[in-house]
Amino acid sequence: MISLQDHHDAIRDMARKFAENEISPQSEDLWLREEFPYVIWKTAGELGLIGLPYAEAYNGGGGDWLGFTIVLEEIARVDCAVAVSIMANSTIASLLHNFGTEEQKQRFLRPILDGSQVGCIALTEPSAGSDSANIQTRATRDGESWIINGSKTFISNSGSDVTGPVVIAAVTGVRPDGRKEISNFIVPTGTPGFDSGKKLRKIGWRASSTHELFFNDCRLSAEHLLGEVGSGLKQTLSQISTGRILIGALGLGILQGSLDRSIAYMKERRAFGKALAEFQALQFKVADMATHAHAARLMLYDAAMRKDAGLAYDSQASMGKLFATERAMEAAHQAVQIHGGNGVMAEYAVSRAFGDAKVLEIVEGTSEIQRMIISRGLLR
Repeated sequence: MISLQDHHDAIRDMARKFAENEISPQSEDLWLREEFPYVIWKTAGELGLIGLPYAEAYNGGGGDWLGFTIVLEEIARVDCAVAVSIMANSTIASLLHNFGTEEQKQRFLRPILDGSQVGCIALTEPSAGSDSANIQTRATRDGESWIINGSKTFISNSGSDVTGPVVIAAVTGVRPDGRKEISNFIVPTGTPGFDSGKKLRKIGWRASSTHELFFNDCRLSAEHLLGEVGSGLKQTLSQISTGRILIGALGLGILQGSLDRSIAYMKERRAFGKALAEFQALQFKVADMATHAHAARLMLYDAAMRKDAGLAYDSQASMGKLFATERAMEAAHQAVQIHGGNGVMAEYAVSRAFGDAKVLEIVEGTSEIQRMIISRGLLR
């Protein structure tokens, strides 16, 4: 049995109250206008939710990854777009926290942990998604500077009024074995030659700011290199399993939210003279949702606890991500079905969660990629 400590219960209570009191009243409006929730973001930072698992020296909360998993679960239960902004911010926060110099941490990490700014990771390109080694963006050495040329796409947290540092992966050379040498660079917003392209419109995560990014002779000084030259792909891959736990937590939130909304609707809605809750076909749907939520929670909490304990957790993260996101899609579908005609109306949260759930099966490695990882581990 997974045992939570008292502080984890306190974290859940705080995150749930924040989601229900601060996010829920604005969720539909954010979805309709496709706007990044600046005020909500600032409040989340003040509460310590954004920087929970990071060192207090950099405005973090000094907490653990299990607590952060619970935070994302509770926020995604109400609005996945807000939760994914926190999750995406944590990716660059981890890179800066684990590989940045003290100066880089003070300058770039602190403001993205307290809610002053939001960070984003620029890895994906039109021809490089899951195949991250195929990126085309290049960084060329010019004396004490680096000049970056290329483009990125599907970049979460980009193009907003509070977007701060962007960590970008770029090719800096060729290794002896012929493979590309990839390095990470920190690009502050406003750097000449760095521009945000069009805002990308999505079927889900509509309040999460997503843009294309373009780099045209973007010049950076040497201190903007993150870690050593050629270590970029290794740095990024070291965060992948953590990201899969967190994406799984978003799926768990949607799964639990779909269950909660379905139960409430079945109790209040009547058809053919009876409450929907009296129809066995619908009873079975919520029974499956509850079973899947329980299983997903055990899987993801186990992976997070293994990470906190310094144990191997790659396979557990992939299993948790795969199961939680696929079951979230299934639960969101059934919640819409239970709500009938109301389920396809934007004012009902189940309709918004349906689009959010689909995105989760794709990001941080598609379901197909997760099955490849799991099976390779089993057959190795």
